[in-house]
Amino acid sequence: MEVVDDYLAELTRRLRAVLGEELAAVYAAGSYSMGAYEHGRSDIDVAVVVEEPLGDDAKRAIVDALRHEALLCPAIGLELVVYARATAEAGTGAPGFELNLNTGAEIPFRADFAPGDIEAFWFAIDRSILREHGRPLHGPPAVELFAPIPRATIAPVLEESIRWHRGDDTENARLNIIRSQHFLDTGHWISKPGARQRLDDAQGAP
Repeated sequence: MEVVDDYLAELTRRLRAVLGEELAAVYAAGSYSMGAYEHGRSDIDVAVVVEEPLGDDAKRAIVDALRHEALLCPAIGLELVVYARATAEAGTGAPGFELNLNTGAEIPFRADFAPGDIEAFWFAIDRSILREHGRPLHGPPAVELFAPIPRATIAPVLEESIRWHRGDDTENARLNIIRSQHFLDTGHWISKPGARQRLDDAQGAP
């Protein structure tokens, strides 16, 4: 959608202004990068790669430039994660993020400057999806920066995600379970609409 493309272009411009030469890459991720964005239902996922770990001042500058009050998000919200290049290239299962920012009209604001206060499994999953589906907004193709995460490393992460989501009876939780199980079965990621179709098919089966 044009409004989302314009938003992503301005977001990338602001990241360049804040980070300068430290900015290695910016990627659209999630449903938008997979061609499954649903306006009014989807959020916008963005991953940023920086050359070196960031100090707190740089993290605060990113938050100030991109939070919803400074740059209106046209989706239900923005979920942005910053990784150092070394983390992206390591193929690790650790969270390893520099900044985790959630902001928007319909999602609670949070800004984590280091792992510890949020479930760790989200971030290895994020990097696995990025390698397969990340859409470059600045920098090289995602496959050139994000190393594959070995199955022996990613499988326990996905199993942890499945266990965690089983405590939640919302549709979103069920879709995340289906997506994780699909990757365990096939080695490829599907979108949430794709997972929803599988859920609808299963519920409609005799």
